[in-house]
Amino acid sequence: MTEIDFGQITAYQRYKLMASLIVPRPIALVTTLGVNGVVNAAPFSMFNMVGEDPPIVMLSINRLNDGRLKDTAANILASEEFVVHMTDEAMVEKMHACGGNFPSDVSEIEQVGLHTAPSLCVAPPRIVEAPVAFECVLHEKLETPSRYVFIGRVKWLCARPGLVDTQSWRVDLRQYHPVGRFGASFYVASRERFVVGEHSHTARSTEIDEI
Repeated sequence: MTEIDFGQITAYQRYKLMASLIVPRPIALVTTLGVNGVVNAAPFSMFNMVGEDPPIVMLSINRLNDGRLKDTAANILASEEFVVHMTDEAMVEKMHACGGNFPSDVSEIEQVGLHTAPSLCVAPPRIVEAPVAFECVLHEKLETPSRYVFIGRVKWLCARPGLVDTQSWRVDLRQYHPVGRFGASFYVASRERFVVGEHSHTARSTEIDEI
């Protein structure tokens, strides 16, 4: 086995190892509203669900190389509101483009060709092209020397028509094809799904097409 003492390597080396091994990671495309009124959109893969009671998600945003805050972090600290969107195959190129280095007074949304609609519970708008949007308010935050970790409490969920059955509370996976981060600029699709366990050889298609 390869043994590595994390206390003896650099932060960058730790990042490379962790970001390349803890994969695939879901991608949050986050919209926030700047104090100047500009809608910011940026992708983050240090993101995940934390719990359902209360319904909270985690978003980790690193500082820039010069120590300044990224626009998303600065906007969340100022307004305590943000919208997390899941990214699917159809919008992956535009999601990736939102990660470019845009000035604070320029909206990534407009630059990459995405569109917005008003949110119901928070000021930052939703992205129309996204299959899922979680409207969040800041529940808690943690600051480290390298980043902010934001815990967002989900106030509202907006899903593409037909994706969620609110009678059975099932998601139609035949209409949902999110992508995951696989380190650097590599991404993975999620179309190949399989069942593990006692029903793995006899699973009906509906058991894997809906969860």
